[in-house]
Formats: sequence, C-alpha cells, structure tokens
Amino acid sequence: MTINVFQAVILGIFACLASLPGMGGTTIGNYTLGRPLVGGLICGIILGNVQLGIIVGAAIQVVYIALVTPGGTVSADVRAVTYIGIPLSMLLISSQGLDPTSSEAAGEAAALGALVGTVGTVLFYGTATMNLVWQGIGWKVMDEGNWDKIKKTIPLVDAVYPWISHIIFSFIPTVIMCLGGETMVRLIQTYLPMDGLAMKTLFTVGSLLPAVGVGILCKQVITKPLDWVTFAFGFLLAAVMGCNLIASAIIAVFFALINFEVQSIKTGKPAVAAAASDDEDEEEDI
Repeated sequence: MTINVFQAVILGIFACLASLPGMGGTTIGNYTLGRPLVGGLICGIILGNVQLGIIVGAAIQVVYIALVTPGGTVSADVRAVTYIGIPLSMLLISSQGLDPTSSEAAGEAAALGALVGTVGTVLFYGTATMNLVWQGIGWKVMDEGNWDKIKKTIPLVDAVYPWISHIIFSFIPTVIMCLGGETMVRLIQTYLPMDGLAMKTLFTVGSLLPAVGVGILCKQVITKPLDWVTFAFGFLLAAVMGCNLIASAIIAVFFALINFEVQSIKTGKPAVAAAASDDEDEEEDI
C-alpha cells in the first residue's frame, strides 16, 4: 500500500474540512468528519482498503472516545490523528503484514495515532493563533462603524481568510506527512524491528490507551454505583452471548424503552393523561 500525491491532497482537504466552521459548524466538521471512526471509513475509501481503514479508525476512536476541549484546551488534535495517524497506521500495518483484527495491529495504530495527535496540537494552536489575525481585522472594521465595509469584510473573515490558516497548518502538513509515509514506514521497519524492545513497548502502550479512553468515558457518564451494572451489561452481551455492536444497540434500545415507561409511571404522566381523558368524556356527556 502506498499514498500518491492525489490521495495525499484529498486527505489534506478532509483535514481542513474536519476543523473548518464553514462545514456546517462543528457538528459536520469536527464532530463528524474529524472523528477517527468516520475518518477511518474516509481514509479507507481514499487509500482503497475500506476494511483496514474502518478497523484502524475504530481502534483509534476508543482512545479519544471521551475527548473534550474545555476552554479551547486541546490535549490531542483529533484532526491530525484522523487524517495523518490513520493513513500512516494503515501503511505500517500493511507493511508489517499484521492481521488488522489482531491486538498487535490495534495497539500499534493507537500508539501511532496518539503520537501524531500530540504533535498535531502544535498545528492546532498554530491555526488558532493565525485566526486571531483575521479576528483582529474584523474587530477593526467593526470599530470603524462603516456598515458598507463591514458587510464586505465580515464574510471574508468568517469564511475565506480561515482557509489560509487551515491550508498552512492542516493541508500542507497532512500532504507532506502522508507522502512521506512510505519512507517513514521503511525507517520504522529498519530501525524498529517487530521483535525489538521499542516495538514491544509500542504495542504495550498502545494496548493500554483504549483503557484510558474508556476510563475517561466512565468518569463522565457514570454518576452512581448502579450505573456500573448498565455499563457492564454491554460487555456481558459481547462476551457471553457473542452479540456484535448492532445487536447490542438493538437490545439497548429495548431496555431504554422499558426504562422510559418505568420513569413515566414514576412521574405520574399516565395518570395525568388518564385524568385528562376522563375530563374530556365528562364534557362530551354534558
């Protein structure tokens, strides 16, 4: 597997779209195109190996499943993880001849993704810093109070100038790093053999990273001890009954409906509805 110039350019464009507010806000951009799970599918389509792309994307997504950016504080740039880390991980797994579904491949992808994500924070803050220049232009025009100039300048500040920042800090680095992926993979194969200490350490660290992501998720969603029972139920479905994600999701919907009905009974909504129905009947009798 190789990455040619055309593929690298497409990956660079998606890296820009994953963080540009113009892509329908953060919903379509950051929280959809920028997620490793979605990006894995896109990278798989671009590189011609959809199965490997989805597997790598899923392995990396677990690490960042609960990633938040409070106050703009970014510990890892998921955009770089998705459109630089996933392609490089796909190249590395293919070159090593690993089974994509193996724990070694997942650990390698997670570790490489984390490395790229950490480096990507520099690119993220570079983008944010340059965007301050465009914001300064907008504020200066607003202070002048010239309405005609404001109508011409603000759309440029919002939708055009940010592309300059993203081309410099998203597009160009993504293209360069993806094009250098094959050389980088060869260097890894030469200087980091599979049976060496460095690669064993990489596998060990990579296998632990998903546990960190799940741990952060548990800290956010579990508020009382009983929640652990619900959380563990999905793992029991997979381990004991052999259910896949789709089957587990359908079963979860079933229990969610039961819980909704129970909560409705506790809050007395059915009783209120019944009382309203009785009133309507009495009015009709009158």
